[in-house]
Amino acid sequence: MSVASLQRAVARTAVVGFLLLCLTACSSTRFFYNRLDFFVPWYLGDYVSLDRSQDVLLQSELQRFLAWHRQDELPRYIELLQRAERSLDEPLTREQLVALTADAEQALDRLQDRALDWMLVLADALRQDQLDEFMDELREQQAEYEEKYLERDDADYRDDACERLQDNARRYLGRLQTEQKTRLAVGCASLRRSDSVWLAERAVWLDRLDAILQREPDWQASLRQAIAQRRDSVSPEYRVTWEANTEVIQRAVVDVLNSRTERQDAHLRRELGKLQDDLVALVEQGLPEGARLATSADEA
Repeated sequence: MSVASLQRAVARTAVVGFLLLCLTACSSTRFFYNRLDFFVPWYLGDYVSLDRSQDVLLQSELQRFLAWHRQDELPRYIELLQRAERSLDEPLTREQLVALTADAEQALDRLQDRALDWMLVLADALRQDQLDEFMDELREQQAEYEEKYLERDDADYRDDACERLQDNARRYLGRLQTEQKTRLAVGCASLRRSDSVWLAERAVWLDRLDAILQREPDWQASLRQAIAQRRDSVSPEYRVTWEANTEVIQRAVVDVLNSRTERQDAHLRRELGKLQDDLVALVEQGLPEGARLATSADEA
């Protein structure tokens, strides 16, 4: 499992890792979210240069996407956060964490499917030389990944993994106890490594994507099918490694959460509360004037 893959595993197996990773990239969730219409085109600009008409098209499609996300998805995130917070009232079980993770995975799938709609519209408007530029950037990124990840030895790999895991834990629990650091370190020591497998499969995917983006008849359907099947088409070796590492991380996260002090518990609940407040405010920004979102506080 590469560092990039490991980071995704950490994010998805922490209690609300997906939400926290995606929506707290800045100190203020609302600040970041309300500027997605700026950040996303800027990010895409790293891969392909858009002309004026393409940029206008992107902005139009992106606004529809964000309106859907605010109206349909953010309330689901709030409910997931509320479930996560309720799970803290008793010792957390791995089964509970697996269930929360499954819901986060479904949210990722919905996000990917809806984002693909506007990306296909934009891709259809690009010239072939722009799509070639896009693929060149992805292949350059592949080379950078290979240089960055494959040159590490096993000790460096596990140090990177442990640092990332501890950073996530500190962010939501505050200062860690010695025993908690040790538990995370023990978990990281059990992780299997598969950088080369991950990168080899990524290279195969880039070749397949490049062929699809030559835009033969029905290329949009081919791309949708390829993306839908990508998770199921990974090698058995990689799947076994991914599942083993996910279990290791989940068990470590459960142990650390269940060993949290009163101070850490208060810190965690404050972080969850602040995130819920931010998401509620974001949803209400898109509601008719005078309307408000019902929350668990209204039911108390």
